[in-house]
Amino acid sequence: MECYNFDKVIDRRGTDALKTDGLLERFGRADLIPLWVADMDFETPPFITEALCRRLDHSLFGYTMEPAAYWPTVIDWIATHHGWQVEREWLTYIPGIVKGIGMAVNALLEKDEKVIIQPPVYHPFRLVPLANKREVVYNPLVENAGGSYHMDFEQLERVADEKCRMLILSNPHNPAGIVWSRDTLTRLAEFCYRRDIIVISDEIHCDMALWENKHIPFASVSAHAAACSVTFGAPSKTFNIAGIVSSYAIVPDATLRNRFFDWLSANEMNDPQLLAPIATIAAFSKGEAWRKAMLRYVEGNIDYVMDYCARHLPAIKPLRPQASFLVWLDCRALQLPQDALVRLFVEKARLALNDGETFGAEGKGFMRMNVGTPRCVLERAMEQLRRALEQAGRADIPILSSACNPHSGL
Repeated sequence: MECYNFDKVIDRRGTDALKTDGLLERFGRADLIPLWVADMDFETPPFITEALCRRLDHSLFGYTMEPAAYWPTVIDWIATHHGWQVEREWLTYIPGIVKGIGMAVNALLEKDEKVIIQPPVYHPFRLVPLANKREVVYNPLVENAGGSYHMDFEQLERVADEKCRMLILSNPHNPAGIVWSRDTLTRLAEFCYRRDIIVISDEIHCDMALWENKHIPFASVSAHAAACSVTFGAPSKTFNIAGIVSSYAIVPDATLRNRFFDWLSANEMNDPQLLAPIATIAAFSKGEAWRKAMLRYVEGNIDYVMDYCARHLPAIKPLRPQASFLVWLDCRALQLPQDALVRLFVEKARLALNDGETFGAEGKGFMRMNVGTPRCVLERAMEQLRRALEQAGRADIPILSSACNPHSGL
């Protein structure tokens, strides 16, 4: 069995990697440990790189068709890993999930119709509808006593008027790493089906369920869920190939599928670029051993952060994610204004994390940390944070400088 080295430190500077080469523009300084953008610092698996290199060895890059193995490989992966039998006609390529949200908004909503989101949540869920001139309605998650969150169905009933025609679901949830239960998804499906609300289920982290948690595809929980949903997925987060746009949409309902797919086809948005199917086939046909090894390493990183905070930084309480490599840090016990909290991480600890308030007002007092990195990098980052907090205990933390942009991140 091949042994994968997740401890290998790879210098990404000078490769136009947003995570490193975008630090100066986004945070006002370049000397930060980058734990923000949601891609990992692990080397892309060799079976993907080798498949890409084999194609690049044939040095003619003209128009191409979808490989015959493309969709059968995707279908088999979803059935094997999530118990959901997807039909070929339900599937299409899309050029990115955030772009897919914008496409769905334009293809499926009238100009006066509204979009529901559940903050704290991935910020494009809010920004994309707003930029497309749609009103956003907020159904905030409710914080549980021990951390994590649950959906507020009573508030959803109150705010969802007749103009609410879309709800964007983060499944698994970003930034809190929640794997939604079957009961929650079924209840949401019944509500949305009854109200004629389309659910856009972003499931890009679906293959990164941790420990004994199990991802449940939204559309799989009931006939009503299948009838009102558009599911977005991709191998990009799991196999660290975000730069190779390899996303897809799954729409079981024929009427909804025709509306969306016809719009994509009319605008030629459904044709994958050359390398996307090659990377997808390699990932989903050869990637299981690598995926499992990567998840075990990420679990170790999460355990390290939680143990370190418990022993050295008790004012910071990480929420243990059920999926993904993102950790939601509850820093409210520090009792800092949000701008001072961001400055603590950037100016004092020399760390680039995502400002929790980017994910909505409910993220005030939080920061999002990407732990998909070699352990030695994480160890250095936590030590820098500890020293920064020790210094902050002896002096006031200055207000955030104008050079630092707290609203950066993917």
